[in-house]
Amino acid sequence: MKFDLIDRVLETSPSRIVAIKHVSSAEEYLQDHFPSFPVLPGVMMLEALVQAARELIDTNHQPDHRLVLGQVRALKYGAFVRPGSTLRIEVDIQGRDEAARTWDCKGTATLIDPQQAPGTSQTAVSGRFMLRPVNAQ
Repeated sequence: MKFDLIDRVLETSPSRIVAIKHVSSAEEYLQDHFPSFPVLPGVMMLEALVQAARELIDTNHQPDHRLVLGQVRALKYGAFVRPGSTLRIEVDIQGRDEAARTWDCKGTATLIDPQQAPGTSQTAVSGRFMLRPVNAQ
């Protein structure tokens, strides 16, 4: 099963991407997490950061291999992300190891909640992570 968690790319450069994810109550994984208080699971927020980073790298650097999550560091969760909200996802490439073919990234997803006052936002997730090539075994 594959979840596309990037709805639209707002801007991109060789080292940065900004994208959005609209959270709808129709999304399958919200049915069980949690039935009386549905929120976007933390692992799906992390996956949104990874998908944005993969989009950035695929578009601007055309790697010759598929990238997967290799490591996560300093991951912090903040606000609950409920249906009807939007995540603004920002990922920056922090470095690249040519020999290992890995990419170090820093990402933040900010909650845009229609019930909040305009101009206010909260961090839903932030952290550093590394993408690595799939090991062919």
